[in-house]
Amino acid sequence: MFGFALAAGLLFVVKTIMLKAAPAPFAEPKGDQPPPWWIRGILILTCTLVSFFHGSNDGQKGMGLIMLILIGTVPTAYALNRALPDSQVKQFTVNSMAASSVIEKKGAGYNVIGNPRPAVTNYVAQHQINEGTYPSLAVLVRDIGDQVTQYGSLAKFPADAVGNTRNDMYLVSEALRFLMKDKESELNSDEVATLNRYKGSLDGATKFIPTWVKIAVAIALGLGTMIGWKRIVVTVGEKIGKTHLTYAQGACAEITAAATIAAADGYGLPVSTTHVLSSGIAGTMAANGSGLQWSTIRNIAMAWVLTLPAAMVISGVLYYVFSHLF
Repeated sequence: MFGFALAAGLLFVVKTIMLKAAPAPFAEPKGDQPPPWWIRGILILTCTLVSFFHGSNDGQKGMGLIMLILIGTVPTAYALNRALPDSQVKQFTVNSMAASSVIEKKGAGYNVIGNPRPAVTNYVAQHQINEGTYPSLAVLVRDIGDQVTQYGSLAKFPADAVGNTRNDMYLVSEALRFLMKDKESELNSDEVATLNRYKGSLDGATKFIPTWVKIAVAIALGLGTMIGWKRIVVTVGEKIGKTHLTYAQGACAEITAAATIAAADGYGLPVSTTHVLSSGIAGTMAANGSGLQWSTIRNIAMAWVLTLPAAMVISGVLYYVFSHLF
């Protein structure tokens, strides 16, 4: 709905301002005749914006899956960011000591007997602070800091220690994320800033994507678009509205898609480029008075609705079969 309304509003504004001065962008393309150079330049710019933000959004899925595979199959190489510069490792130690001081002060008067991880895991799961939360978290932070200091670099961590250290870092990072939002934590602004810096150091050590993975996913997305572009272009350009898409409609829908996806990236919201772009095209058709081909709209909407349950059923069946076969 947001993409529909924003694209419709943008086309209305552009049409009001430009129609009399430059009617060419608002006319349907004539056969294979290319558009004027300035229209082509605008379309290249808007297409590039959509492509960039599409990659920044949809590319995360591919990178995430590859990293899960790498961490699961070769954890000694990819569970920790072994390429972390020495300067950041030193900053990690400084941030760790500062965070440890804050957390230990909050947990003063309590001691941890045994494994501190269950208490921290319980807080992450239930978001409820108890007498064991701060002291257990303090022990974990201190242990992580001691290990980094002992080895001097993430690249020097022994293979048998990598998995446990990564799990501890991830657990502490998640606990801090909830703790800084928790009103019951009674953290002041300076303490929150200190913990946030330490969380950034933890994330830099665990939540990283090697450059070659980014390049591989970008190439995969590009090749997929090169191979499957025609069906998408025909559907979007000719089958959503009752008239052929104009240059202005395409540019407005692309600007809407790029802006929406960029905002979603900034706020960490899950959106679909296809949803926003096709909704934007529909919005421009409505604003232009062209009318919509409801059979296409219905098919697109049904595909959106059925994707989740269909994927759940298929993956569930496959998992059941493979778990019994192997």
